[in-house]
Amino acid sequence: MNVRRAQARDAQAVQRLYQVLVPGDANVSVTPERLATLEHDADNFLLVLERDAEVCGTLLLTLCLDAMYRSLPFGVIENMVVSPEARGSGCGRALMAEAERIARERHCTKLMLLSNAARPEAHAFYARMGYDGERKRGFVRYLNRTAPLAAKG
Repeated sequence: MNVRRAQARDAQAVQRLYQVLVPGDANVSVTPERLATLEHDADNFLLVLERDAEVCGTLLLTLCLDAMYRSLPFGVIENMVVSPEARGSGCGRALMAEAERIARERHCTKLMLLSNAARPEAHAFYARMGYDGERKRGFVRYLNRTAPLAAKG
């Protein structure tokens, strides 16, 4: 297994993974140009996991400026997905470990994420990874989407 930053050549693989994450969302569109931009962004890390030369997992880590703890940032993990065939093989753990390594290296005060309320298996995974899903509650307001997609969330 190898976790690395996504590159332009990974666009189709990342798009396939996102379609697993949000099936039926016709707005999912991953472009090589966007991945090339993210590859060189200092505060955004689109990670992919390769296993047997195939991309089978991804997540996006964004480091956010904060004013609460001097100049220390916090991290947000978004769009974490592992292909169904690779689940249970350590791919998700490897992606999350790399995100945490980057966040620690950049002195983040916390990492947070949202997970669809209808995914209890994902919630159990995040709890095993040390994430607390009991103390805070996430809220989302979708913008710039068609009404049916906002309802699917």
